[in-house]
Amino acid sequence: MAYDLEEQEKLDALRAWWDRYGTLCAVLVFVVVAAIVGWRGWQWYQGHQASQAMGYFEALEGAAGQQGDDAVARIKAASHTLRSDFSKSGYTSRGVLVAAQALEARKDLDGAREQLEWLIKNSSDAALVPLARLRLASVLLEQKQYDQALAQLNDAPAAFAGLYADRKGDILLAQGKTAEARGAWEVALKELGADPVAQIVQLKIDALAGA
Repeated sequence: MAYDLEEQEKLDALRAWWDRYGTLCAVLVFVVVAAIVGWRGWQWYQGHQASQAMGYFEALEGAAGQQGDDAVARIKAASHTLRSDFSKSGYTSRGVLVAAQALEARKDLDGAREQLEWLIKNSSDAALVPLARLRLASVLLEQKQYDQALAQLNDAPAAFAGLYADRKGDILLAQGKTAEARGAWEVALKELGADPVAQIVQLKIDALAGA
């Protein structure tokens, strides 16, 4: 097919442009397509991980509502899988709290302690760490590990100041330090304000006065 001079010049310019920029354009197209495919693959992977983590969380919740040694084994197994395979999932931190509470209720204090210590060290949800420290202090109190229990209550976050002071009073009373326990509970009353927990703290102070 014959081209006139103007058309030939346009074709020559196009060839020259392609020779100069064609490879770069092809690379850019490849990079864009790869990025889109990679992003969609990552989204699928994240969704798949979240779905699996949710499944283990639900299994843990179900086991926590049951009784028997088999239930304890399932609780620990589900928690172990969440912690080892889905440590960054939001389901994991919540699941570990559920596991710790269930194990403590079954008097498996070492098991509950291990769950809470992991959560404090590894949780991706910083908002749950103060709660885990409070619960760990309670477990350590039951184990008569008083100094370690008190150490969990240092540097109380403002939102937990009253609850931390209340638990500190419990620990001090267990140590026979009644005056210090009263002081801690009085701090708890001040921090708790109108919170219903304040009524329980007041009962503790009244019982101490009666004793």
